[in-house]
Amino acid sequence: MLKVVFGFMLVCAGALYGRGWWRLYRIGHPRSRWRLALYGLGLAALAAALLSPIDDLADELFPVHMVQHLLLTMVAAPLVLLGNPLPVVLWGVSRRARHWLASPLTTGARFRTALGVLTSLPIAWLVYVVDLWAWHVPLLYQAALEHEGVHVVEHIAFFTTALLFWFPIVRPAPRLGPPAPLGFMLLYLLAATAQNTALGAMLTLPERSFYAHYDETARRLAVTAAEEQAAAGGLMWISGHMYLLPILVMLYNFSQRSADNDAEDLV
Repeated sequence: MLKVVFGFMLVCAGALYGRGWWRLYRIGHPRSRWRLALYGLGLAALAAALLSPIDDLADELFPVHMVQHLLLTMVAAPLVLLGNPLPVVLWGVSRRARHWLASPLTTGARFRTALGVLTSLPIAWLVYVVDLWAWHVPLLYQAALEHEGVHVVEHIAFFTTALLFWFPIVRPAPRLGPPAPLGFMLLYLLAATAQNTALGAMLTLPERSFYAHYDETARRLAVTAAEEQAAAGGLMWISGHMYLLPILVMLYNFSQRSADNDAEDLV
């Protein structure tokens, strides 16, 4: 039943974006096709994480569970934001619904103020990292594996905090303030890489399993729970390098702007 609900929500999210994109195109305000493609890939990553066999295998295999979490936080969240969904989706609904949905994001609205705080660089990093580490505490991780409701809350928390984390880097609408200095953004991403590596190492290096659920499934599958955990930790360890991609993009853009400024100075 939950998969049906998730599937319906993803179809609605895609349909509203597609309708909004087409309506803007028809009135002479075409949106970037690459944003449409990235948004579609983001929804596809969500579908892969929540609706594909990955979701079923995640309960049995720790590495697959880690892949599921990485799809939510490292792939789906930034791709959805790169699609700049807010203005497009607003044009996909009726005018009355558009005003109702946009009202909490107007200047001075409490929701906009709270969103601005939660997406500021230090706060967004802390919320994301605390959520990530908290769900890997054995008590919470075990509860998520054994209770479907807790598992759903875990997935929502991962995806929501990942949206907050990537928001100040991607900077989609609404623009809640000026961009942070480049140096701060680089430190923000490097710190994310470091904590990801640390958590991956904590799962990889010990020679015992932290989660009783996988001890039981490992016996059924005739594998070693500690080795499974090490494989999952290795995936997290390696995935930390994905934060280097936006760092390279930002450094490239900075070098291009510097080159353009130097060229203008020579004219």
